[in-house]
Amino acid sequence: MKQIPNFITCLNLAAGFIASILAANGNLTAASWFIVAAMIFDFCDGFSARLLKAYSETGKELDSLADVISFGVAPAMIVYRLINNSVAEESLPSFISYIPVIMPVCAALRLAIFNTDPSQASSFRGLPTPANAIAVISIVIASEYSQLPVLGSFIRSPWALIVYTLLLSVLMVTRIPLLSLKIKNLKFRGNEGRFILGGLIVISFIFLGFASTLLIIPYYIIVSLVEKAYTT
Repeated sequence: MKQIPNFITCLNLAAGFIASILAANGNLTAASWFIVAAMIFDFCDGFSARLLKAYSETGKELDSLADVISFGVAPAMIVYRLINNSVAEESLPSFISYIPVIMPVCAALRLAIFNTDPSQASSFRGLPTPANAIAVISIVIASEYSQLPVLGSFIRSPWALIVYTLLLSVLMVTRIPLLSLKIKNLKFRGNEGRFILGGLIVISFIFLGFASTLLIIPYYIIVSLVEKAYTT
């Protein structure tokens, strides 16, 4: 029973690896859904560890290693393919396609800092790696399942994709205070930001469908900053 959380973490890593292979082969939509599966496993391993009281240093380190693959390498592969495709269309130097290498590097740094920073037990400093992955797969999912002309222009622009990649990578290693999504109870008090964020996402999905995925990370950052300002 004590190994169940670690097994689920391994499923997270496996899903991230499959997502990387799919992205390398150009199947970006399937890769995005495998990253979603990795996120579900990432949630379940922590939940099962708390439920079974199966905490261990091995599990903590394994979780970070899995997250580097699923939320650092896999989304970087998606961005690589998008940039590589757009670079080919505009006849730009091929080395530009390798700029997304910064993403898994920053993801690894983010996780190393998180593991050694006790101040992040109840809140985050810098963009969490799963949020980085959401920001990347949202552009793939929204372009696949919604009709947003501006999104098509965005994913075909190498410079827009490069700026987006650099922005997400830098956000992961900043000290910007952001909301932890770990809920210890279902009471509104103490979870105001989490409930507001969830409500905004649900309402946006009702009205915008899959296009609302593009708003998840902006909502997350804004709600986090507002809550921080309100509580200080």
